[in-house]
Amino acid sequence: MTTAIADGHSGMREFKLPSLGADMDEGTLLEWHVQPGDVVKRGQVVAVVDTSKAAIEVECWEDGIVDQLVVNPGSTIPVGTVIALLRQPGETEAQAAQWKAKHPVAAPAPPLTEEPARRRVSPAARRQAEEKHIDIETVTGTGPQGAVTVEDVDRTVAAAAGAAVPDRAAEMRRTIAAAMARSKHEIPHYYLATEIPLAAATRWLAGVNESRPITERLLMAVLFIKATALALVKFPELNGFYRDGRFEPSPVVHVGVAISLRQGGLIAPALLDVNSKPPNQLMRELADLVKRARALSLKSSEFALPTVTVTNLGDQGVESVYGVIYPPQVALVGFGKITERAWVADGAVQIVPVVTASLSADHRASDGHRGGLFLNELKTLLQQPEGL
Repeated sequence: MTTAIADGHSGMREFKLPSLGADMDEGTLLEWHVQPGDVVKRGQVVAVVDTSKAAIEVECWEDGIVDQLVVNPGSTIPVGTVIALLRQPGETEAQAAQWKAKHPVAAPAPPLTEEPARRRVSPAARRQAEEKHIDIETVTGTGPQGAVTVEDVDRTVAAAAGAAVPDRAAEMRRTIAAAMARSKHEIPHYYLATEIPLAAATRWLAGVNESRPITERLLMAVLFIKATALALVKFPELNGFYRDGRFEPSPVVHVGVAISLRQGGLIAPALLDVNSKPPNQLMRELADLVKRARALSLKSSEFALPTVTVTNLGDQGVESVYGVIYPPQVALVGFGKITERAWVADGAVQIVPVVTASLSADHRASDGHRGGLFLNELKTLLQQPEGL
């Protein structure tokens, strides 16, 4: 996240701590990957920030030159805090100095933990330690670069009490619950569902996967994601953000994929530009995303950019799911398990695989009529899998 503030001579940019989800209020800067004077490119990882969910690699959003690192590693800061200043390519240090003289950037308070100076503590761990009356300096960190995590605090508390370590996903669940409570309070949800026959998609997948090794086979989940993205292109009022009292449609479709974590909890990082990618590429990217999500090694763009979320609970035996929208998004598409059902086609009753697809949508951005047409388009697309 960068903000341009020009004085007529300078193109200095303020690089701010981005929001990595509606449930993030603050983060702890773990480390910088750049130094003043470094040339940075759009998409380059410049820092690592710890949140209540994971240690996230923060990417730069535009090309530039690092002029100043405002925040030191170990600092816990609110979302939106200026953490660095960037010069535009070609801008001199003298021009940057003129800008800074007119627009001083106040550095945030130093890290609460002074010894050692670069000790890293996640915001959630610090809160947990305060609640449990634990001296954070006595806790051994096992997170990235030795960062102290909630699990480390829980382990210390349990050891002192001679008890078992409590649920390590508790903090994440609390964070998710708080965000979803805000969503239900603020967003006027409406819900729709339809049954989609998958005979054609199943046959097509079987043919495509027949000669492939197991590691390269396509999953039905990829077809669901791609069909959702293509349907959203026709119904843009379901793809974007509701912010500052108005809906902002997105020109791209970045699908947030709900992923359950082995230690408990749920995150929904994004597959980018889904509507423009073939299923083979999406399958590779999805496998990589799930692997990195469960290792808690993700990039800031994967948290900050989703324009819609897709959740698939079929593996858990759920026939349908009516999810809660993840703000500031305006829709969530859900898929249940695939079941064999009697289906009338061409005047005959057949036994075909069927999935229930659902839509949770924001009534401020769309209505049930358009939502119903979206689900119908999704059904149509899944009858022509070769075109996805």
